[in-house]
Amino acid sequence: MTTTFESDALLAEMGRLHPKLIDLSLERIAGLLEQLGAPQRNLPPVIHVAGTNGKGSTTAFMRAMLEAAGLRVHAYTSPHLVRFHERIRLARAPGQSSDIEETELVDYLKRVMSANAGAPMTFFEMTTAAAFLAFAETPADVVLLEVGLGGRLDATNLVARPAISVITPISLDHTELLAATVEEIAAEKAGILKPGVTAVIGPQSSQVLDVLEEVAGRVDARLLVWGQDFDAYEQNGRLVYQGEDRVLDCRLPELHGRHQIANAGLAMAALVHADLDHDIPEDAIDQGLARVHWPARMSKLNDGPLAQIAGDATEIWLDGGHNPAAGAALGQFLAELEERAPKPTFLIVGMMQRKDVEGFIAPFHDLAREVLAVPIPGSETGALAVSELADRISAAGLPVCEATSVLDAMRQIINVEPNEKRILICGSLYLAGAVLAFEAHGAI
Repeated sequence: MTTTFESDALLAEMGRLHPKLIDLSLERIAGLLEQLGAPQRNLPPVIHVAGTNGKGSTTAFMRAMLEAAGLRVHAYTSPHLVRFHERIRLARAPGQSSDIEETELVDYLKRVMSANAGAPMTFFEMTTAAAFLAFAETPADVVLLEVGLGGRLDATNLVARPAISVITPISLDHTELLAATVEEIAAEKAGILKPGVTAVIGPQSSQVLDVLEEVAGRVDARLLVWGQDFDAYEQNGRLVYQGEDRVLDCRLPELHGRHQIANAGLAMAALVHADLDHDIPEDAIDQGLARVHWPARMSKLNDGPLAQIAGDATEIWLDGGHNPAAGAALGQFLAELEERAPKPTFLIVGMMQRKDVEGFIAPFHDLAREVLAVPIPGSETGALAVSELADRISAAGLPVCEATSVLDAMRQIINVEPNEKRILICGSLYLAGAVLAFEAHGAI
């Protein structure tokens, strides 16, 4: 059963104010924020996060670590998986936070809409303004602020001086909105670098790193670079972080996959070097690695409706990755699982239009017995048609068949392989959100 919220109507109205889903500019949002009293100038210390892959996981690690240290933490992330409220997380008490409540969200959205007075404004700009209001008016020690798209002209980039900037791995994605080459995309994301502000940089290609270093030199930002100034790696079942002046020996992160070692290490570097009012002790970093929770990032579905349908013989994983870099990370994780516990592996894949299907699916070439192409519920206008998705997966050299839904795909897989098997549902955060909604409410 789907619950209707007053905020749904307000958000839908916001979506009609500007013809483009995303129109990168700072002029509109700057004017709106001035009408609202410039809340972006009254925030707690901000950690600003940009990148292509790993932004959400890195932010989740930092929040878990900061809260384990007893700090009050706000967080702004996108997109949401099930409810918009997930995007704005507010500190409630030392070490505790939760998604914005419906009454709070409605109040902030109405105030933003009143100040905007019907002027053209993108959905993301409007909701970012609401988040800034919420963050400025709710006491906290730190704000974790995730870029929506790009960086230079993203609505979050009106924060003049963050406590630290963080750039996660950059690769090709959203080329129709940002740029056609990885160097141009890197230049857009480097737009969050600020004079005199330290930035920690996750693992990057040499082309990307050249761009980041050039922009940093131009704006006088100090860079701390993965593999040069700090590193993190697994050793003897532990996560070791090594920086210029600090070594941390911690437990492995709760989030699965080797790429999460890098995300955790980047989060650790950010908190070690951030210009905050509080030091983050090593035991809080260690506890945060155990407490971190970030849905649809190689999440194992153990006891929900899908697991009940599939039975004990089936291992089900869910991930929202949707670009070639994410596909490579998922392929590596599946390969490691296969090495430890071999099982027939099946993929259930739904993808949005303008995504690099072939690049995403290629890393699964020697891993997947079969791929089942499915539609994405609620995203029919933006999702790839199942027939086209199947054709492109087939063209990439993987065996594929079509299914009418995730449940239909599950039934087909069970019919083909009733014994032990492994299923990964992936290809889109929107598909992952639909699966999580099914897990919570039993409808997909």
